[in-house]
Amino acid sequence: MYVVPDQSGILAVVTGANSGTGKETVRRLAGAGARVVMAVRTVEKGERARAEILTEHPGAQLEVRSLDLADLASVKQFARGMSAEGTPIDLLVNNAGVMAPPSRLTTTDGFELQMGSNYLGPFALTVRLLPLLLAADAPRVATMSSGAANFGKIHFDDLQWDRRYRAILSYAQSKLANLMFSQQLATIAADRSWSLLSTGAHPGYTRTNLQTAGASLGTGRPTLVHRMLTTLNFLPSQGVEQGAEPLLYAATSQDAVAGGYYGPSGRFGLVGPTTTTKVTRRALDDAANLRLWNESERLTGVALPASVTR
Repeated sequence: MYVVPDQSGILAVVTGANSGTGKETVRRLAGAGARVVMAVRTVEKGERARAEILTEHPGAQLEVRSLDLADLASVKQFARGMSAEGTPIDLLVNNAGVMAPPSRLTTTDGFELQMGSNYLGPFALTVRLLPLLLAADAPRVATMSSGAANFGKIHFDDLQWDRRYRAILSYAQSKLANLMFSQQLATIAADRSWSLLSTGAHPGYTRTNLQTAGASLGTGRPTLVHRMLTTLNFLPSQGVEQGAEPLLYAATSQDAVAGGYYGPSGRFGLVGPTTTTKVTRRALDDAANLRLWNESERLTGVALPASVTR
């Protein structure tokens, strides 16, 4: 079991903090002494998760705040609230996501739901929070990807799947985008001599509510992917305590490196203790990574602040 090092004095922001790997990440960070802002779409669910964690860690410093990554106005409002306080952010954990809704859904801004919630929303959030991150002594951004990134492809000619929606391929694209983002952010940090450490992680096959809950999924019914995995039951899986460890390692380990990618070391890369994971070659394409970053700035209207130089 990975032991999170002392996080006393650390301010962390964790998205999707009310369930699954996000909730477990909050629990472990809080247990190690961090002050954690739990960024959630549904505040009531966030408050219930906060209360549960406080029963285990009565002295935990936890605050629930509203954030809908499927709505760029919500992302802006959240970032403005953090900026108004002016407290440096030591750690941003981009954890929230949705998986494979059977029909094409869209975000408030008209993006395909998975590309919008899993990637464009976190992209906009990270860039908006960069001034606060770079005000910290040793800031980190840890971004959750997925093993699905290995068969993902960025369809620059149809990023929003307007022509022919495919649930799993759309999910894979969004998770490849997450991994490319973590790589490009690491490159930008190095080019600009920032102290920021950008890392990525994937949870293997972790039993959570990812397939049935998330921003605007609406039905609450299991997706085809969830039904298939549950019915066939042929893949090794693990609980959320183990599944959150790659993300926690990426977020807190002193051995994590810029552009590092971490996941389970066991069967098929789906279960087991955390190890360094090979980055798919499509996320090592510098030109594609930069192209995706530039397109993301255009789509979200959020760009790197010119005044940030640290």
